[in-house]
Amino acid sequence: MNDPQQVHHYDGPVFNGGVSNAQFAWNNETATQNQQLNNTVAPGHEALATLVTELLRQLPAAGLGDQEREDAESAAQEVLAEITGPQSPEPGRLRRSVTMLKGALAPVATGLAAGTAVGAQEWAQSAIRGLTGLV
Repeated sequence: MNDPQQVHHYDGPVFNGGVSNAQFAWNNETATQNQQLNNTVAPGHEALATLVTELLRQLPAAGLGDQEREDAESAAQEVLAEITGPQSPEPGRLRRSVTMLKGALAPVATGLAAGTAVGAQEWAQSAIRGLTGLV
C-alpha cells in the first residue's frame, strides 16, 4: 500500500488553488500594501467609487482598532465590488453596503472610538456626509 507523502513547507505559505488579487507580507510587521483594481465603474457611480477609494486609502491613518478598521475595509470593498461588478449594481445591495460602511465609521464620527487619530472625527463625519449624498 502506498502512503501519500507528506511535504512540510516551513518557509512560507502554500496555496493549493487559485489565488487572485491577493497580497501577502510574510514575517513583516511593518508592511504597507496597496492594491489598485482597474475595474470599470458602473455609469453614475463614479463619484461614489472615488470617495470610497479615497476613504480606503486614508483609513489606516484614522487610528481605528483592528476590528473596526477591518469592518470598515470590508464594507468599503463590498461597495466597490457592487459598483464595479459585471452586472448593473443592485440598488438594495448597494444601499446596504453603504449603510454598513457608514455604520463602521459612526463610532469615529461621534468620538466614541478610542485611539483614533487627531482629525479622524471630522474625517469620518465628512465621509459619512459624502456617502449619504451619493446613495
